[in-house]
Amino acid sequence: MADTPILPESKKETSQVQRQVRLPFIKSVEISLKSIKVRFFRSVITTMTLVLAVSFLSFVGVSNDVANGMLAKQDPGLRQVLIRSGYDLGPKDTTVGSSPKQRWLVILSLLVCVVGIVNAQLMAVTERFRDIGTMQCLGALDRFILRLFILEAGIQGLAGAGMGALVGAVFSLINGWLRFGAVALNAVSWASLAGSIFIAMIVGCLLSLLGVFYPALVAARMQPVEAMRVE
Repeated sequence: MADTPILPESKKETSQVQRQVRLPFIKSVEISLKSIKVRFFRSVITTMTLVLAVSFLSFVGVSNDVANGMLAKQDPGLRQVLIRSGYDLGPKDTTVGSSPKQRWLVILSLLVCVVGIVNAQLMAVTERFRDIGTMQCLGALDRFILRLFILEAGIQGLAGAGMGALVGAVFSLINGWLRFGAVALNAVSWASLAGSIFIAMIVGCLLSLLGVFYPALVAARMQPVEAMRVE
């Protein structure tokens, strides 16, 4: 009886065929877009929550830019107009800032927005138990599931934050024009206005990602057997 050759352990491991499937990033984006299309109306509701919060933030920022532009003209008449409109300006104040009431309203609106996003994303996870379980059974790693939810939130956040920032800026300019006339549009610094819009967009995107982080962890850590068992 011929002796069978005994291979070292390292050679046994290298002789085994190991196949690893890696999904390209662009494919993950396509899957996220398809998921948004399937749940379009729920995605719209979630996005509108973000639009309202970001538009309020943009409205406050651009309104301050309009007031600061009018102050920069150093016209005593414009200064008196701002004071009569409710701006709390001292004799030596050269800029206008948000009032404590405005800051609290902005913070509360952003907190409500985050809670709404978390609630919507948790419901999305519940609806997709079987989908998540199927992907995990097919070999999807936790980071792949996490990536899908973060991409969906990022796409919705970018769309909602961009729309909200622009809507808030437009309404703020219209409000300034109605209150102060054409001088408000002529005095505003367009660089500052663009900065306020950009900040509002960044804050909106961060809120969207913050709101999806916990639901994405729940989905990624889900056991495939438990996910497939859900009716």
